[in-house]
Formats: sequence, structure tokens, C-alpha cells
Amino acid sequence: MNPVLIVIPILTVLMFDLGLELRPADFSLLRRSPRAVMVGLCGQIVLLPAVALGLIWVFDIDPVMAVGLMLIACSPGGSSSNVFSALAGGDVALSVSLTALSSVITLITLPLILSFSVGSWIELPLGSLIGQNIVLALLPVFAGMAVRAKLPAAASRIHVVLRRMAFPALMLLAAVFFVVHHRTISANFSTLGPAVLLLLCLSMCGGAALAAISGLVSVQRRTLVIEVGMQNSAQAIALASSPLVFADDSLAVPAIVYALLMNVVLLAYVGLCRYRLRAAVGTAR
Repeated sequence: MNPVLIVIPILTVLMFDLGLELRPADFSLLRRSPRAVMVGLCGQIVLLPAVALGLIWVFDIDPVMAVGLMLIACSPGGSSSNVFSALAGGDVALSVSLTALSSVITLITLPLILSFSVGSWIELPLGSLIGQNIVLALLPVFAGMAVRAKLPAAASRIHVVLRRMAFPALMLLAAVFFVVHHRTISANFSTLGPAVLLLLCLSMCGGAALAAISGLVSVQRRTLVIEVGMQNSAQAIALASSPLVFADDSLAVPAIVYALLMNVVLLAYVGLCRYRLRAAVGTAR
């Protein structure tokens, strides 16, 4: 089975589903609540790639795996982060706005950061990279927004169905790539596994630290922990494996490992948040 035949439709559907959730007002939160949005974007676009670069140096990661790790570090957001923020009792409006803004901003930041960080290790097809992000990420988002604007009732029904499919689809994608590339994953896991786990944990802690330093309230802190830690694995996998961009499934291996570990770590964090919220309600009574 060619994994590209799975990853590209899944990414397109997930981004379309994200668009079904968005309104033009979601892009304006930057004007209404600039501090929270700017702190979140700084964590996603600056902190996370910087942490990834540091881990590549510390673990002396193979160049191919290093490029893949930077690829996932440069792919923030995704519709699933909004669900996790809601489950954790976070600021859903902030989560949605960060996802909306990062989906557009990464059209510029992703190729720039990759060019700066790993441009000497691999030839970057910048035109194809930007073009595929526009076709597979940006256009489906705008299509979803258009459906919501014209047919809000239908958009809500479609969104409910697609949201239920999102997590199983991502797990299917990860499973297919794991089966196809299990030898490569096994050969690199002793180094890549700890590096990816540290990337997750450090980025989540970094999101919490940035929120605390900036004086954001606890509900916003919970959102930034998730938004900074949760990356768009489907986008990274699509860019790595697409014949129009890198055409190298090996570059998708860090994103696969990230997707598997990300859901375990973030589900544990959501469980902790829900426990604390229940405890706080019980104490208040």
C-alpha cells in the first residue's frame, strides 16, 4: 500500500474540518486579545523549532531523521488540538484562533525555518513546499469556512461526523506508516524515541512557562500547553512523503513517532487537568 494515497486525503479532510469550525472572527482575536495569541504563536513558531534544534545537537541525530524532526516541529496546530483544549477545560476560542492563524502563518514560517535549520542537509523544494501547503492545507480550510458561512446547519452536521473520524484516521495513518517503515523506526527508536518524548515534554512545559511569565490566566495556560505541544502530524507526513515535495517516507518517521507519543502524553495531561478541575469543584462545595 502506498502511504501517500492515505495521508493526502486524510490531511485534506482534517483541514476542511478545521475550516468548518472557523469563522472570520476567529482571526481577529489577535486584535482583541493580543498577548495570549502572540505568546501562543511564539511558542508554536519560535520555541518549538528551537527546542527541536537543540535536541538534534544533544542526541546527534542522523541528518535524515533530523530533517523529519524539524518538519514536525515546524507544523503546528491541527483541528484535534481544539478538542483536547475543550476536554482539558482550556480557552477554546484561543485554541481555535491559534490554529487558524498558525495554519496561514506556517505557509511562510515553515519553509523559512527549514531552510535556516536543515537547508545544508537536504535540498528544499521551496516552491513545491509552499504550493502543497496551499493546496492541501489552506484551500481546504477556506472551503470549510465557505461551507459554514453558506450552509451553517449542514456544516455543523458534517463537522460532528468528521470530528469523530479525526482521531481514528490519524491512528490509521500512523499504523500504516509504522507497518511500512517498522525497520527504520526500530533502527532509530533508541535515539529518536527519547528525543521526540523530550520535544513533547519540553514544548508543553515551555508553553506553560511562557503563559505564566506573560501573566495569562490558568484557562489560557492549559490551552497553550496543548497548542505548543500538539503538532500537525498529518501535515508533516504529507510533506515528507509527497512526490511533489520531499518524496521520502523516511522523513516521515519522526512525525509517526511523534503522533503515537503525542496522543499518550496529551491524553495523560487532559486526564490530569480534568482531575484537578473536579477536585477544585469538590473543594468549592
